[in-house]
Amino acid sequence: MPVFAYKAKGVDGSVLSGTVDAPAQSAAAEKLKAQRLVVIELSEKGGFDIMAMLKSKPPVTTKDLVLFSRQLSTLVSAGVPIVQGLGILEAQCENPTFKEILANVKSDIEGGLSISDTLRKYPQAFPDLYTAMIKAGELGGILDTILERLTAYLENAEALKAKVKSAMMYPAIVLSICAVVTVFLMVFVIPTFEKIFASFGAELPLLTQLLIDTSNIMKKYFIVILAMPVAGWYGFKKFYASPFGHRWVDCQVLKAPIFGILLKKVAVAKFTRTLGTLVKSGVPIMQALETVAATAGNVVIGEAVLATRESIREGGRLADPLRKSGIFPNMVTSMISVGEETGALDIMLSKIADFYDQEVDTAVKGLTSMIEPIVICIMGVVIGTIVIAMFMPMFGMGELASKAG
Repeated sequence: MPVFAYKAKGVDGSVLSGTVDAPAQSAAAEKLKAQRLVVIELSEKGGFDIMAMLKSKPPVTTKDLVLFSRQLSTLVSAGVPIVQGLGILEAQCENPTFKEILANVKSDIEGGLSISDTLRKYPQAFPDLYTAMIKAGELGGILDTILERLTAYLENAEALKAKVKSAMMYPAIVLSICAVVTVFLMVFVIPTFEKIFASFGAELPLLTQLLIDTSNIMKKYFIVILAMPVAGWYGFKKFYASPFGHRWVDCQVLKAPIFGILLKKVAVAKFTRTLGTLVKSGVPIMQALETVAATAGNVVIGEAVLATRESIREGGRLADPLRKSGIFPNMVTSMISVGEETGALDIMLSKIADFYDQEVDTAVKGLTSMIEPIVICIMGVVIGTIVIAMFMPMFGMGELASKAG
């Protein structure tokens, strides 16, 4: 029987990895889902095959899912039968992985399976939130409406992710370039100046001597310096894969001095948008909260959502445990409380999500305008220090030359 290697997220948000025996990949995914795991990666375990790697199919992206949802919604609204609609979308799909999945989905539905049960067999393409909403659409007879909401939700989620990436990309690229330039100067340029200074035989300024000593150390351990980022990244991934490491990192991310506020706003926007979309689509609140916890992207947020779920199970309210978590601002919990009392929870959650989307926009612009001069200053200090240290002996070049003579 084939063995499949998997990486999956548990109910507590921890990332787990291991292997599972199953006759096919879809059966392996079903086994993992039965264990309440959200599959992140799932592939058949085998030997190292370069040709297989080169021929590996691309993953299903959010863009693929958005396009599929929008087109299927249009077809269903126009009265096209679901099986015929899937056949049309399969024929024009450009992603080979998604094309194959759509063919299987079409075949399963023709065989008598419901749409949601069929989609649930392919977690690599259709996440839990997607299948939960499709199930609600099937039961309520509003599949086209649900698909429109899914399209809007996925587009908003992707836009939110793009905003965060744009805020972090600029400083990451500039600091990386700064690090590469600094290492190049220290390893290849400074030694040339050292030979020139040594020919004069005079004592060098303290700053220059420190820079040359540092250059010699970096040159001696150049391979180690190159390996350090790779080793550090590997060690971080191993640490983050453990339940303790995952929770610790997620907790520190929310407390980060510059990006923490932004990421907390992103978390609130994602939580309210996801929960609001699920509730509005008719998904039961307990199932909706479980789905939100599994897709939160942060263990601390996930734990707060699960605590809320337990509170509701015991007859409590949604807002109280969220307020106790200390993650959600008072304005958010107050608006959720009002939404519960008035029976308009989905509307209130959507308003909160819209507000925090705007807050993220403002925060990203503020961070970009603030980070740019900070990064430039860091680059100026580093490169400037190297240049000054190298030219300090030049100021006394005449004296050094006369002593050498």
